[in-house]
Amino acid sequence: MKTKITLVLALVFIGLNMGFAQQDEECMTKLSIFHEYVKAKNYEAAYQPWMDVRKKCPKFNNAIYIDGQKILEDKIANANGADKVPFINDLVKLWSERVENFPDKTPAGEYAAQSCQLMYDNKALLNKTDEELYECFNAAYTLDKDTFTNPQSLYTYFSLMVDMFDAGKKPAEELFDKYDDIVEKVENEVKNYSESLNELNEKIEAGTELTSKEAQYKAYYESYLTNYDLIASGIDEKMGTRANCDILIPLYKKNFDANKDNAVWLQRAAGKMSEKDCTDDPMFFKLVNAYHALSPSANSAYYLGILKDKEGKTNEAISFYEEAISLETDSFKKSNLYSRIASKLKSRGNYGKARSYYQQALKFNPSNGRPYLAIASMYAASANDCGDTNFNKRAVYWLAADEARKAGKFDPTLRNASEQNAQNYLAKAPSKADIFTAGNGGQTIKIGCWIGASVTVPKI
Repeated sequence: MKTKITLVLALVFIGLNMGFAQQDEECMTKLSIFHEYVKAKNYEAAYQPWMDVRKKCPKFNNAIYIDGQKILEDKIANANGADKVPFINDLVKLWSERVENFPDKTPAGEYAAQSCQLMYDNKALLNKTDEELYECFNAAYTLDKDTFTNPQSLYTYFSLMVDMFDAGKKPAEELFDKYDDIVEKVENEVKNYSESLNELNEKIEAGTELTSKEAQYKAYYESYLTNYDLIASGIDEKMGTRANCDILIPLYKKNFDANKDNAVWLQRAAGKMSEKDCTDDPMFFKLVNAYHALSPSANSAYYLGILKDKEGKTNEAISFYEEAISLETDSFKKSNLYSRIASKLKSRGNYGKARSYYQQALKFNPSNGRPYLAIASMYAASANDCGDTNFNKRAVYWLAADEARKAGKFDPTLRNASEQNAQNYLAKAPSKADIFTAGNGGQTIKIGCWIGASVTVPKI
């Protein structure tokens, strides 16, 4: 019997990649017991042997905390009302013990934020105030910003700040600073996941089949990018009109002298005024010039381009935009710059030049499909101008549909929008009856003007 137990334990430890310094037979035996119960999802039976090992040998193995989380989550899920409270508190305590006993396997920011989120999700049961919860998230963020990456927790953190601002418990400046912090954090996470996804997409484009592990990573990256896209929209929606020109301009005027040598403050202030379209006010001019004089950068050059645009000096604006691109060394940020400039050109009807900038944006970040949708919309808007017959004008919508579909090919956040746009364009393209009447199925149509492309008429 003893030989059998020893063999079972050896197999279990190999499976869990376990290593331990001291051989504690009781802890070893009970760990094997509760782990087998957890594998069978018999969490009730696992509870007592797990608690015994947790109390007696807290440093024995990280499985105590991995399995313990599953056991306590089951307790919470199956309890009602106030009966959940002791298990919620114990799960928070368990994560704290994991940080203490296995710090190398426990990212501090991640687990601290996880604890805050659990308390937030159960704040009524726990009688937690917004102030207490905000301070919990703020402490987690300050403790280890790098591993505080959960999209839901980032949104909750900012949402609590807005609620406290609305209640008069946080000033506007602190709200704006926190908005910038969280937005920059989200953008950085999107950048990291996009770059990882781009590497895999490059392999696919080159005709190389992904390994099963790479396919799993691809799904993982796409999932996080989708979630970050959702919370980015949520954060902007939560911020709403709280940051408008009537609030921003007096605030920045008041604080300018105290921050005129603070490049980060100047950059954020100019960025916020640009984002909220407060660029007609002289304060924007003052901020941009101070920022560029103090710290010439891609951002400051871009803002100077905006100023020249406002003055109607298009060529000078483009010159500053090009300077911004040349100063930016980060591919992800360079892509964003190209997109922002392209959007300005698109809004002025300069479609040809806008398309070239959008294409550069795609070159530097293929995982962002929004430029494809923008190009498709420009094609559609030009249908009446770029065809010589009614049929050929409507054929432009095939080009628009093809471009729209590209958006969803590698951008997981746009798959639905991509297909919806494509179907909308196809509905405006020549029908099968039109093709039959024209008798040109399979022929190639050359589309003129700025588009300068060809499209093949579908065969019927």
